[in-house]
Formats: sequence, structure tokens, C-alpha cells
Amino acid sequence: MPSTKTQDPEMSEFEAALLRSVDQALRGEGRVHTPEQIMARRAGGRPRQEVHKQPVTLRLDPDVLARWRASGKGWQTRAAQALAAMAP
Repeated sequence: MPSTKTQDPEMSEFEAALLRSVDQALRGEGRVHTPEQIMARRAGGRPRQEVHKQPVTLRLDPDVLARWRASGKGWQTRAAQALAAMAP
């Protein structure tokens, strides 16, 4: 490993933090062991939906799909809303 005297202070600080993290990992710190810890870890994430959406395969013309995607983030939701509005 190169001498830390020739490196900038920011790089030296990064290397020290990295070595501390590796030491902690080797000692087993931060691992989830008990069922309670495992369930607590799973508690986060996306909230459950009351209405379960179903995945489907839908074939669209390339230009139609390109227009939906070009409309930006959330295009799938807007497409589903447009289809729902047209449902009998």
C-alpha cells in the first residue's frame, strides 16, 4: 500500500474509514442474527397496497410506447389511469 504521507488528507481519511469498516465486518458487527432483528429489518420498504396490481404483458406499437416513456417518470401509472378511464 502506498504511503499515506504522499496522499491528500481526504484520501487518507477515506482509507482509514474503509479499514475500520472492513475490521467491523470481519468481527461480525452489524449483522442481523435474531428473528426479531430479521423481522425489524424487513419492516421497511414499500408500503402494502390495499388493491393488488397484477403484472400483465401488453404489446404496444413502438411509437406509442416511445410517447408514453417520453412523458417522464410515472408513465406506467398514467397509462393505467388512461386505460381505467376508458373501461366500460
